[in-house]
Amino acid sequence: MATRFYIKNMVCPRCIRVVRDELEDLDLKVTRVDLGEVEIDNDFTPELRDKIDDALVKNGFELLEDQKQKIVEKIKISLIDLIYNDELKEESHRLTLSAYLSQSLGMDYNYLSTLFSSVENITIEKYVILQKIERVKELLKYEELTLSEIAHRLNYSSTQHLSNQFKQVTGFSPTQFKKMVGNSRKSIDKLT
Repeated sequence: MATRFYIKNMVCPRCIRVVRDELEDLDLKVTRVDLGEVEIDNDFTPELRDKIDDALVKNGFELLEDQKQKIVEKIKISLIDLIYNDELKEESHRLTLSAYLSQSLGMDYNYLSTLFSSVENITIEKYVILQKIERVKELLKYEELTLSEIAHRLNYSSTQHLSNQFKQVTGFSPTQFKKMVGNSRKSIDKLT
């Protein structure tokens, strides 16, 4: 009997690997692990739920049982995918953020926006800005792209718009940030 459950704070391929390893260490038959969602071929007893929860918590994850929390986690995963997945960005350039989320989750954007804000105490738009700025930091640190290329890649209207937003969030211009030694990035699962 396949059991599906949802996990908070899974935001990258490393998270998928850690969760899969932890579940396999519990001798579970893992059939699928995606960002925020796992499927096992085991009965989900209360004892098993507690074992899974313990294994996840020690790695910074959390079982999600509340339906609203599950939707918020799906919103975050969709947004992170939008910002980090270059192929998806090309397809979504023609969509507004609200249309992208509505299409991606099959729900009304007003509902998603209100729910996200009430659970996370931040708007979807501000969450996207924080995610984009962290992506900019990462791309600046790699020094493979110009600021103009980064602005285009992240769908900013101009390099100036990116620079202004970057300074507003970080307190530094992108150029100042590049020059700083030990510029620290926040983990994308800590941005709320």
